[in-house]
Amino acid sequence: MKRFWIVLQYELKEYFTNKVFMGLTVVLVLLGAAALFLPRFVDMSGFTGVQVVGDSDESSGQEGAKEQQDLFLYVDRAGILQPEVLKEMFPETSWQEAESEEALRASVETQEAKAGFVVTDPTAYEYYVYNKSMTDSNTAVFEQAMKLFYRMQYSQQKGWDLAEITAMYDVPITVTEQILNKDSGSNYWYCYMLVIIVFMLIVYYGQMIAVSVTNEKSNRAIEVLVTSTSSNSLLFGKVIAGAIGGVFQMGAILGAILLAYQFNRQQWGGMLDMFLHIPGDVLVSFAFFGLGGYLFYAFLYGAMGALVSKTEDISKSVSGLMVVVMGVYFFSLLQLMNIDGPIIKVLSFLPISSYSTMFARVAMGSVAIWEIVVSFLILVVSIIGTGILGAKLYRMGTLRYGNPIKIGTALKDLRKSD
Repeated sequence: MKRFWIVLQYELKEYFTNKVFMGLTVVLVLLGAAALFLPRFVDMSGFTGVQVVGDSDESSGQEGAKEQQDLFLYVDRAGILQPEVLKEMFPETSWQEAESEEALRASVETQEAKAGFVVTDPTAYEYYVYNKSMTDSNTAVFEQAMKLFYRMQYSQQKGWDLAEITAMYDVPITVTEQILNKDSGSNYWYCYMLVIIVFMLIVYYGQMIAVSVTNEKSNRAIEVLVTSTSSNSLLFGKVIAGAIGGVFQMGAILGAILLAYQFNRQQWGGMLDMFLHIPGDVLVSFAFFGLGGYLFYAFLYGAMGALVSKTEDISKSVSGLMVVVMGVYFFSLLQLMNIDGPIIKVLSFLPISSYSTMFARVAMGSVAIWEIVVSFLILVVSIIGTGILGAKLYRMGTLRYGNPIKIGTALKDLRKSD
């Protein structure tokens, strides 16, 4: 046990004295928190729908709104447009009638006007814009306006009361939702984000552990290490240190982002709730199952690193493991759409996938306490078993040099030695 603590302390020192590791952590924490404080210092009302805190000068706000209004021009050959209606349907815009189609086109080309509309018929128009963005929805809104103007003209000709007809078709329906358990639709996106985070944690830090083991083997340092301590202490120390380092970095970044959003939630108008307003029980289950999944795969990554002698061979050694991790990752994301289905229920008890599927069920579906406990116990037992297997593979592969050892060959050799 003493040797394990020595290895653990050494590996932790490598993480926390690494300037790149600590510098990247600090930079990401500051950037993540600063991004969520932006609405307090920058007017993002056009994006968030919430005015800057402390801007109580209504007159200056109105002047700013006027300055930000986009100019839209129109030519109405059909005589059906009503600028006051267009103003309501296009907020923060200013509408003016152009002298001619040529004048309208020239204003759009010089970007004096944001866009222009030429109505050639009650049911046809031309749209002029200089650069059309991917989020341009002007034609969709204007089509609705054209339909409204057509109905108004048609009803007037027939002597119908359009307001009465509209009231009949657009009768308001009041619905009161009573969600007795989980709102999967609202919880989907932050669950999606957490699955991605734990996947990145496994792949990134698993690779770091594999590289660390291979580096020691390639520079022959492992020959000294195995004579002074056991392979179990070496592998467990590296994996546990990697887990602490990974949890520290990811926890610091995620924690800073979540705290910064909670502090500035009002300024964001709650628009990021689907990603960052995460219930406590989901965070707890994510912490336990995410850490468990990381340890499960980290032992395997460490063992795979011991099966090669050069860092350039690591990709070959861990390729099979990467296929499993990627398969579980994509399959888990697909099953989020059927959170109470039989497939994801089975996956939530398998150690290769429970790290993502069980906390997803906690967040979005119906899961009993006993299911969480049983799944976690299976994961813990699997971690111990994987750790023991990984230590044996590590011990067997540390002093073997040359071509990469295939996992099948390594397992056969283990059975023979046992």
